[in-house]
Amino acid sequence: MRNPPPSRRPEYVPDGLFELDDLPGGPEGSRAPGAPFRDSEEARRMLAVREIHAEAGAAASWRGKRILARFPDAEVVPVDSHWRIPGLHGNQGNAERWVRIKSTVLVLGERKTFSVRPNGRSADWIAPGGANGCAMACAYCYVPRRKGYANPITVFTNIDGIVSRLARHVAAQGVKGQPNQCDPDAWVYDIGENNDCSVDALISDNTADLVGAFARWPTAKASFATKFVNPDLLLLDPRGRTRVRFSVMPPDDSRLLDIRTSPVEDRIAAAADFVEAGYEVHFNLSPVVIRDGWEEAWAQLLRRMDDVLPATVKRQAAAEVIMLTHNRQLHEVNMAWHPRAEDIIWRPGLQQTKRSENGNLNVRYQDATKAAAVEAIRRLVHTHAPWLSIRYAF
Repeated sequence: MRNPPPSRRPEYVPDGLFELDDLPGGPEGSRAPGAPFRDSEEARRMLAVREIHAEAGAAASWRGKRILARFPDAEVVPVDSHWRIPGLHGNQGNAERWVRIKSTVLVLGERKTFSVRPNGRSADWIAPGGANGCAMACAYCYVPRRKGYANPITVFTNIDGIVSRLARHVAAQGVKGQPNQCDPDAWVYDIGENNDCSVDALISDNTADLVGAFARWPTAKASFATKFVNPDLLLLDPRGRTRVRFSVMPPDDSRLLDIRTSPVEDRIAAAADFVEAGYEVHFNLSPVVIRDGWEEAWAQLLRRMDDVLPATVKRQAAAEVIMLTHNRQLHEVNMAWHPRAEDIIWRPGLQQTKRSENGNLNVRYQDATKAAAVEAIRRLVHTHAPWLSIRYAF
């Protein structure tokens, strides 16, 4: 198996956000041969946890104790609930510390609900995830909107309850009778709706437990989108039952909007290793941001993918096209820590208000603008990466 490409320090850093030492990417040789990636200097740069807010039950659980042992120097702050933490959630002053909080604060909680929701777009079902929140800081991310001003990772320590609920649900579905856009044969469960499972694997074995569970279920398949290349996932045994969706966009857009993520080139280069390790690998063309020169930028990206991806990846790849969704509250938060991103993602002249399926009031591109952009992306894919089928676009 080829070694995954080394991560590189992003070329663009928005003014005044954080020091270079806070960015992913460390010196060559920062990981000892054979050592887990999550023990590397690069992983410590992503998650330099200094403060852990923990529910009593979560801290006392077997998984919680393992997580606390990983960060022995962190201050542990008891909390009644992971959902509303005084001084962390809803504190407007935290907006200016957006990235710092994501990298230094961790929350441990127990999942209280285990609902499995129908989806029908990317997946047949949305699974109860093993975490909420993210250490990365994509300017357009919808997850932070609900907690307000700070959204570090919350790890749910009762992973056994999540796996048990999924086992019952998978068994109840039986064999998938008809193919659909999610998958021709398997029931697909998105296990990372509100989190990035690759980053979560730096903290605990929740992701490994979910990948291992789906490897045992012949009628189902796990799926998650990621913007982070974690080589430790290559050591698992997914047996073709986990779909990794690497999110990609033109590199210039990513350097501006995808803060603290793996460079797009690394995400693309990692695809072959993940296929070789037994994963199904798809791509999210996401988000598509309309700005000057956007069509040529996407054409260049697709040509690059066509040039570097081997046949093993192309034969099994498919894509989702996701147009940018934004939100006024998130726009206001971004203006406190990353206003340059808003120059291209807050475009009132091109956008309209729309209530999303989850009830949130968001802004999307106007109907005609969006339809034309989706058709342009379809045309670009057909021209420059004809092997990449588009499962759905919205």
